[in-house]
Amino acid sequence: MHRTALRIAAASLALAPAVASAHPGHDGASLVSGFMHPLGGVDHIIAMVAVGLLAARLGGRALWLVPASFVATMAAAGLAGMAGAGLPYVETGIAVSVVVLGAIAIFRLAMPVAAAMGLVAFFAVFHGYAHGAEMPEMAAGLAYGAGFIVATAMLHGIGIGLGLMVGQFSGVSSAPRRAD
Repeated sequence: MHRTALRIAAASLALAPAVASAHPGHDGASLVSGFMHPLGGVDHIIAMVAVGLLAARLGGRALWLVPASFVATMAAAGLAGMAGAGLPYVETGIAVSVVVLGAIAIFRLAMPVAAAMGLVAFFAVFHGYAHGAEMPEMAAGLAYGAGFIVATAMLHGIGIGLGLMVGQFSGVSSAPRRAD
């Protein structure tokens, strides 16, 4: 199973454009520019898809609670970033989120749903803040924010779909086993 996860991760990195870390989506005041922002950085893509993979691994209520925790926290942190609030170590937090969430996805680790929600919410602070702080000054905050929220939810959905599909093909249920 680890080989499949590694192949998915390697394919994702190979298909990402070399300029991915340039974070496009700063060129206007629109829903589209907000939507494109999280899709423009491989760091955002890996972390957000990994959130979906974790949710799929946990199954049940986690399929919506874990991504919802990330999205809600990211939106709040995005507002703080837009307002100019300070947050230290944003890039470090994003980098650590990629490593930690990527490792959780690759090694198919499971944890209680509440712990998963807390973990992804912690990392969502850094991603959301970066989205909000990098928003163009002339951007309409509501449209831009809605765009990056929709893109994030879409990436979580892709991760959930991949996680469920990999679980289906490997013959392993994505839901945690219950003790009898």
